[in-house]
Amino acid sequence: MRQRLPVIHRITQHDAGPYRMERLDLEFSNGERRLYERLHPRGYGAVAVVPLLDAQTVLLVREYAAGFNRYELGLVKGRIDAGETPEQAANRELMEEAGYGAHDLRVLRTVSLTPTYMSHQTHVVLARDLYPQRLPGDEPEPLELVPWPLDDLEALFWREDCSEGRSIAALVIARDWLRRHATR
Repeated sequence: MRQRLPVIHRITQHDAGPYRMERLDLEFSNGERRLYERLHPRGYGAVAVVPLLDAQTVLLVREYAAGFNRYELGLVKGRIDAGETPEQAANRELMEEAGYGAHDLRVLRTVSLTPTYMSHQTHVVLARDLYPQRLPGDEPEPLELVPWPLDDLEALFWREDCSEGRSIAALVIARDWLRRHATR
């Protein structure tokens, strides 16, 4: 049974750095009223790229993660620029961060970060048939490239330096998609 969406009586907003913060005055189907806050990122979303070096190997990058002041192992990721499709953004980010382009790019699905208070979306893009190609990026230092066997993702997920949820979700989604489409 689907619940009726709350009635929005009022929305106020203000700038919050790279986000727009909104405060919603909501009334739920049972008559309860609450104030909710939500963040809207500026821009056009993001991509998380699952680049396959071959049918059994994904290419990861190790980059500095300021939130934890450590280096984190994960996927190529980045913002979608104005006028770009997710596939174009994925290919550009792959060239900037990993020094590869892809002839075959496929959006597998879109995931959210924290939908209870943020509207940010990340497109999971599978990148196959890679070729060497580098574009200048905005990273302050070259990223370390780490090939990882798809058959050993569980070991990756238990590493302390692999905690970024979008990377973990994208790898599971890609692995499952590849398994389902292997015989087709």
